[in-house]
Amino acid sequence: MTDKTTATIATTGDAMHSMFTGKYHYANGKRKTAIARVRIYETGKNEIVVNGKPYQDYFKVGTLFGLVTSPLKLAGLEKYAITAKVVGGGVTAQADAVRHGIAKALAEMNPEQRTTLKQADQLTRDSRKVQRKLPGHRKARKMQQWVKR
Repeated sequence: MTDKTTATIATTGDAMHSMFTGKYHYANGKRKTAIARVRIYETGKNEIVVNGKPYQDYFKVGTLFGLVTSPLKLAGLEKYAITAKVVGGGVTAQADAVRHGIAKALAEMNPEQRTTLKQADQLTRDSRKVQRKLPGHRKARKMQQWVKR
């Protein structure tokens, strides 16, 4: 049985970030239409919380776990407490946005790690988006069928 007051505080706005206390480093991560606001706390106990839930509960697919933690493995970080507030996009885009935000926050936290993260292509935003539907087309690229006779 959960306490309703802590559940509502944990899911509303910036109160969600107050799960951990102390000094933190902040960064935004983006992918398609997903935006992640990530905070890495300097004192922590190996915990990643996304929208008030542990990241294993939020991202249910096992391949996304490695995607989210890949910047931490590159940086060799043992003790961490990370909170992320993610809006927009799908689950995969949200996981990639969290990864991008963690990498940017790690680069801000420790400038020596920036070259390692940059060489592993963790700091580069994947800017690909869905092409819009064009007039006269059925979808973005699909045209109406043309008949000669």
